[in-house]
Amino acid sequence: MVMDDYSAAAGPDPAGDLAFIPLGGTGEIGMNLNVYRCDGKLLAVDCGIGFGGPENPEVEVMVPDPTWLAERRDRLVGLVVTHAHEDHVGAVAHLWPQLRCPIYAGPFVSAVLRRKLGEAGLLGEARIVTIPLGGRFAAAPFDLQFLRVAHSVPEAQALAIRTRHGLVLHTGDWKLDPEPLIGEPTDEAAFAALGEEGVLAMVCDSTNALVEGHSGSEAEVRRNLAAIIRGLRGRVAVTCFATNVARVESITRAGMAAGRQVALFGRSLRNAEAAARECGYLTDIPPYVPEEEAGYIPDDNLLIICTGSQGEPRSALAKIAADTHQQIALGEGDTVIFSSRMIPGNERGILQMQDLLARRGCRVMTADDHMVHVSGHPARDELKRLYQLVKPKYAVPVHGEWRHLTEHAALARALQTTPVLVEDGDVLQLAPGRPEVVEGVPTGRLAVDNGRLLPLSGGVLAARKRMLFNGVVMASLAVDGAGRVQGTPQVSAPGLLDGDEPLGPQLAAELARAVMDLPSALRREDDALREAARGMLRKAVGRRLRKRPSVEVHLLRV
Repeated sequence: MVMDDYSAAAGPDPAGDLAFIPLGGTGEIGMNLNVYRCDGKLLAVDCGIGFGGPENPEVEVMVPDPTWLAERRDRLVGLVVTHAHEDHVGAVAHLWPQLRCPIYAGPFVSAVLRRKLGEAGLLGEARIVTIPLGGRFAAAPFDLQFLRVAHSVPEAQALAIRTRHGLVLHTGDWKLDPEPLIGEPTDEAAFAALGEEGVLAMVCDSTNALVEGHSGSEAEVRRNLAAIIRGLRGRVAVTCFATNVARVESITRAGMAAGRQVALFGRSLRNAEAAARECGYLTDIPPYVPEEEAGYIPDDNLLIICTGSQGEPRSALAKIAADTHQQIALGEGDTVIFSSRMIPGNERGILQMQDLLARRGCRVMTADDHMVHVSGHPARDELKRLYQLVKPKYAVPVHGEWRHLTEHAALARALQTTPVLVEDGDVLQLAPGRPEVVEGVPTGRLAVDNGRLLPLSGGVLAARKRMLFNGVVMASLAVDGAGRVQGTPQVSAPGLLDGDEPLGPQLAAELARAVMDLPSALRREDDALREAARGMLRKAVGRRLRKRPSVEVHLLRV
């Protein structure tokens, strides 16, 4: 049990320790929320979303449960956001009202956050402190420094956390790309300087710990996209991560070089473009063609960049694949390029979308058969290089599934660094003494549901999941004051019965008979009568269809 007063029953007294507490993101992709504790004060790093996927089909977007952290927000000195990917920044607008702390970020992340917080009506409340790239700042007792890294989004940064107990490097997402196209390469000299200063622990990205060699360069993708698009006829659509501004610029330049006008389809792409231009990027790219004008451009002269690379059901590409987009259509002779990777859990949605496009006659090109994407995360050669520069005493693999974390740990051990594996909720005491997990704190996931945050195990989502797999039965029943049935009950079962199936009327007649057989005293009590009718319907459907549906009975006393 975790005690609010940090008494001895809660484990070691944190008044004089340094600890790392992951609340999301150590054993799965997405929903990064990390906490550092120093002498009782707390610092949050990143605050991202995840997606439901096949394991949680009733959920579209999830965020980490911040309850433990929110209960201690009087000790929370700030939230630092390392970069603008949704799995690191997407939950800020959802969770900030519970945390209410200053937000520290670089210029591009700040521009993205202002739009997100503005849409949520929080821009006037939340305090965003914009830190120059590579800047050093304080959130006492933490002395913090950003370090420039290459990644598939502008201005990604690692975070050096200096404390009286030692220096911790939180890498965030990174790679070693000699030609990142937008922004500068990873600042290896700054990492080497940390290594000389002495790094107690490195909390490091594990996404590509299983991948040998190097992750590849954005410059190579730009060259390949230009060559591929130059040889295509018909309309061309390219989908990628909205915040990969270098990729958006590469696609745009490839389209322009092929004599095509370029349009952006999807709100997140337009927001990313606005943030990029605000920060001085895309300056020599002309304005994009508005969505409503793109359909009038000749097929051979049009390229669209659209959202939907992960199969998101409400994205621009999903509507195009289903032929429900109001402004544009694709079909025979057109080409769709997926300039992205499949995030684990999204495979089914992506493949379904690609199949729909193929059925419409589109040629579908992916990174499996063409060089149209490189990862933004370090492969093994890049990990080795960073360890050689930083020379950390301890390594804490994060941001990956368990097999990635264990492989990263083995690599660290081979490089003479002691690895420590943790799971969400573990309190890893880094100092004093040898690192060890000293306690656990509660963690969980919440579903974002039309502005609400709902626990995955709560009644609303549990009922939704039951309805998804077992259907729902709804009955309307009118009775008089004595509980005698008036007229004929109406029973419907969407997801279980077609409208013309005879089972519906049969269930209605059975319901009427069962109600009349109930004791007269029970029939006079609305709640008791409603529960009895619900139980009868559930059993009747179970006998006939072998399902346990959610059952609702609307009782009208006349």
